[in-house]
Amino acid sequence: MKLYLATDSALAILSSRENDYQCELRMEEHQPQCVVVDPLRLELVYCGTMDQGLWRSDDAGRSWRKAGNGIVHQRVLSVAVSPLQRVNGRGVVYVGTEPSAVFRSEDGGETWRNCVGLSKLPSSNEWSFPPRPDTHHARWIHPDAHVEGRLYVAIEAGALIRSTDGGGTWTDRVPTGPIDTHQLVTHLSTPGRLYSAAGDGYFESLDFGDSWQQLEEELEHRYAWSVAVDSADPECRIISSAASPQRSHFKADAESFIYRRTANSQWQQVNVGLPNPSGRRTAVLAAHPSEPHNFFTVWESDLFRSIDGGESWQQLDVNWPDDFKVNEPRGLAVAPS
Repeated sequence: MKLYLATDSALAILSSRENDYQCELRMEEHQPQCVVVDPLRLELVYCGTMDQGLWRSDDAGRSWRKAGNGIVHQRVLSVAVSPLQRVNGRGVVYVGTEPSAVFRSEDGGETWRNCVGLSKLPSSNEWSFPPRPDTHHARWIHPDAHVEGRLYVAIEAGALIRSTDGGGTWTDRVPTGPIDTHQLVTHLSTPGRLYSAAGDGYFESLDFGDSWQQLEEELEHRYAWSVAVDSADPECRIISSAASPQRSHFKADAESFIYRRTANSQWQQVNVGLPNPSGRRTAVLAAHPSEPHNFFTVWESDLFRSIDGGESWQQLDVNWPDDFKVNEPRGLAVAPS
């Protein structure tokens, strides 16, 4: 098994060996922002960067080459591979950029088409990224695992927008939906169900995003950053959150938390096996795609795993290279053996 961790300073590739993880660094000069593994071709990996566009590896991260003939913006904040749309054995790839645009590739990232129309949506004149209010970006992209061509794109900040034809046309945000989604996931067993960790709270939809409900009972810290759902249980979800953006992202004021919710409980803070939240920026989370009740989280420079649906956690030994610090993790992808 491999974990791919995008950080500001490098892409860390963690390979499990016995009781610890060996770490190799790649993309050290390119400020990685996001990473994804093709779910049906695990050796095919894509990494978006803050200043050098999109990169592709055909050998599980050992070597990389620039991808993106047709992506006109160099800041790539999100990347996703469709589990349903396949062309010559490769998944259709979607990339989100700053300024907000979505690009689509059907040949493994060799050539790209701009999925135009985002700027014509009624809400687009309200989109703005608070730290840089003169711009905004596509923070997260999620192709639906049940309906071919259905696509969700989170604009930071301003809207969660949708497409039913692979980016050909777009539907604007709905009044009850999240405005500032940071991460959105679906579940293989529940068509139409969406889970959104957003700056304006935690949201779920049961009808492909037509309507939404905020589920925040006992959720004391509501600036939600990352969400993961148990591959065997759509009711078991965990999130990372903080009281505010300041608490989430600025080291001097950092204090963040991990919460868990099941069908039989409201949100509960998780602390078994985890460190004190003080001084920690919000974690990134990922569920193992094929092992039930398994979650991973990277919290600052620490890697943790849960095998009981997020109730308790164990810190894993990682042989980080000398002088390397995770700083703030940006994205986490799990590639099963």
